[in-house]
Amino acid sequence: MKFWEKYKPYIITTAVVLGLAFLSNILSGGTDAYAYANKPPLSPPPIVFPIVWTVLYTLMSIAAVIVAKSNDLDKDKALRLFIIQLGINYIWPIIFFGFSAPKIALVWLLLLIVAVLLTTRVFFSVSPVAGWLMVPYILWLFVAFYLNFGIVALNS
Repeated sequence: MKFWEKYKPYIITTAVVLGLAFLSNILSGGTDAYAYANKPPLSPPPIVFPIVWTVLYTLMSIAAVIVAKSNDLDKDKALRLFIIQLGINYIWPIIFFGFSAPKIALVWLLLLIVAVLLTTRVFFSVSPVAGWLMVPYILWLFVAFYLNFGIVALNS
């Protein structure tokens, strides 16, 4: 099997997911609100965010393709949840940065965490590998929650 035939779904899915993330970043209007806000201790430097999100979106994309390729009866449910959580994810920076509304973003982030936990649970039932690929995303969302909460607390 040629490389392209074997990896095409992974490459295309990752490109789409990263492309939409890039669009969300553009629509958010930049990160000035974060740059000038008082941040909680252990806040990572700005360069960390695009690196971490690129890795996480890649892992999520691989997980989604694994689920899509499965014959499991729950795969459609899992992929619907994946798309829903991805949409919620893409809206968060628009709320936080674009509208400079960290309190609303914090509530939105809780919704995202719930959606990702539900998605991951179903991914695990379809493919344990796909489920494990979502775990770093969950962990990072708790870091994001800490940062978002800290910004709300220190800047209100």
